[in-house]
Amino acid sequence: MYEGFYGLQERPFALLPDPSFLYLSKGHSTALTLLRYSLLNRQGFTVVSGEVGGGKTTLINCLLDEMKTGMTVGLINFTTRSFGDMGEWIMMAYGLPYKNKSKVELYDDFVQFMIREYAAGRPVVLIVDEAQNLGIRGLEEIRMLSNVNAQKDYLLHVILVGQPELRSLLQTPQLRQLTQRVSVAFHLKRLTDEEVRQYILHRVTHVGGSADLFEPEAIRLVAAASEGIPRLVNTFCDLALVYAYSEEKTTVGAVEVRAVLEDRRRMGLPAGE
Repeated sequence: MYEGFYGLQERPFALLPDPSFLYLSKGHSTALTLLRYSLLNRQGFTVVSGEVGGGKTTLINCLLDEMKTGMTVGLINFTTRSFGDMGEWIMMAYGLPYKNKSKVELYDDFVQFMIREYAAGRPVVLIVDEAQNLGIRGLEEIRMLSNVNAQKDYLLHVILVGQPELRSLLQTPQLRQLTQRVSVAFHLKRLTDEEVRQYILHRVTHVGGSADLFEPEAIRLVAAASEGIPRLVNTFCDLALVYAYSEEKTTVGAVEVRAVLEDRRRMGLPAGE
């Protein structure tokens, strides 16, 4: 809509996670480094937590892009327990047959799959997004699968990604054995005001836009209203561009951001204080 008017190759603030837009704040850079480290060492569980819209899924997508060769990766990103058995979800994540099989058969088939991949020199990695939705039972099922080992190596490395509730869940006594297996854990903090400014600049210039497209006061308002959550930054900036475009303004100013925030408040949507 506004892309041509502002000389943009595509929308800079689309909501869908896209690793090509990845902006590495200090926290995101540390998290990505720890994820890479955990994959190289393949020891137990890795846990990454953060607020909704904090960039966790974008990090995982970036990691998946890096892992296209040399590893066998399964991704589960729909973890509501009411939609099927955990064993079936795991089999589906690797494209393995799962229909009309008992839990015992699913377990045995997956163990044999891990053994074959290990023998072929391909480590098996399971990434679970929104892992807090699994609950104690689901997490315990994954832990049981991860117990399988060959000499000094575990056959399955698990990366759990979730909201802050995941950290609370892992502190329950029933999951004590799992938490003892966590080798890397990191919580993504919200972006600072300066990181929000750099984030906006990064996304705009990534699609060929001017570094001055957003005026300083507009950026300050976005940083305050979003509270450093990337998804909200995207939402506010995208709508502010629409408002500015409708007035044929060459830059996005505080007026447009305030209009976006006020309209969202009228609708009862998140818009800061």
